Amino acid sequence: MTKPSESTSSTILTRRLRPIVGKATLTLFTFILLVAFLSPFAYMFATATKDREQISQVRPLWPAKEETFTYTGETKTVTFGDEEITLESGAEYDIYFVPTEDGGERRLAMVAPRRQVSYFIDPSNPEAGVFEWEGVWRKLDRAWTFEIQLDNFVRAWNELNFPLIVRNTLIIAVGGMIGTLISSILVAYGFSRFRIPGKSIFFIILVGTIILPRQVTLIPTYALFARIGWVGTFLPLIVPHFFANAYNVFLLRQYFMTIPKEMDEAAMIDGASPMRTLLSIILPQAMPAVVTVGLFHFVFAWNDYFTPLIYLSAKRDLQPISVAIQLYNARYAFEVNMIQATALLGLAVPLIIFFFAQRVFMRGVVTTGVEK
Repeated sequence: MTKPSESTSSTILTRRLRPIVGKATLTLFTFILLVAFLSPFAYMFATATKDREQISQVRPLWPAKEETFTYTGETKTVTFGDEEITLESGAEYDIYFVPTEDGGERRLAMVAPRRQVSYFIDPSNPEAGVFEWEGVWRKLDRAWTFEIQLDNFVRAWNELNFPLIVRNTLIIAVGGMIGTLISSILVAYGFSRFRIPGKSIFFIILVGTIILPRQVTLIPTYALFARIGWVGTFLPLIVPHFFANAYNVFLLRQYFMTIPKEMDEAAMIDGASPMRTLLSIILPQAMPAVVTVGLFHFVFAWNDYFTPLIYLSAKRDLQPISVAIQLYNARYAFEVNMIQATALLGLAVPLIIFFFAQRVFMRGVVTTGVEK
């Protein structure tokens, strides 16, 4: 047997390492994207768990406060040459990282700052006495201790009357979601299964309404709702969704068309009506798409600010969470921690819903086919 040459061994090694390097590069790129996407949420949480004093501090980024040490021993005076250092019982002293002679650092509490020589005690062993340290104490690094302020969330909950605004938002979001599901499913079922004269033209016109700006119909719609007395109620935010939405119809129609028509024909042979076929054959198989449409509308209604502001501006007790949080943030514009705390509270419900429905939601987003 002949031994492989160096070039052959190098080629074999390159072929073996190529997929490993490719996977490692893809993993690293995905990790960088994930960090970039989640970093604003990490900053939001870190800011929401700080108080005003912590917000004013330049560092650190995480919730922390400057560490101090409370001396609980007897009041005594220590003399260093002409300098007298007094340790008072109950006094608080700032803790710093002080360099040592061996090149390390010690956490010491500064009891007497001076220009060239400062005096410290060991917080873990205050009975050891006062230490003299030569150097500029302003160049020392402060010691920080982790401390989160969960009271911010309690305060925001009470001041926002969070149960009330969540109730209002759920009424708007769930009511509109039911309406858009019923109407969009029926319209998508008609476009995907029935022969209608000019069906393609009607479908193109329907899809074309997606590019129609909402501002175009704002004034006529508001005038209509004001005339029939719906302004100041939930009705303008719920009833229009019972007339379908082009985006939702398109998504459901495309999904319905992947379901074999032979199943419809088999149901018709067994005596099933079109509505029975929809309920018993189509919807059970299209549940991922239905859940996706429902979640899309729920998140849209939960975050919608413009429409509720127009119709409920005079009804503070009916305003949803988007309007209430915006008004709250305007009142506390200089308290960044409270603004971030209210934003996290508003994010909690959609995040919980998505967590429990993520599998079905992802199946609905990805286009799938059904074998005949």
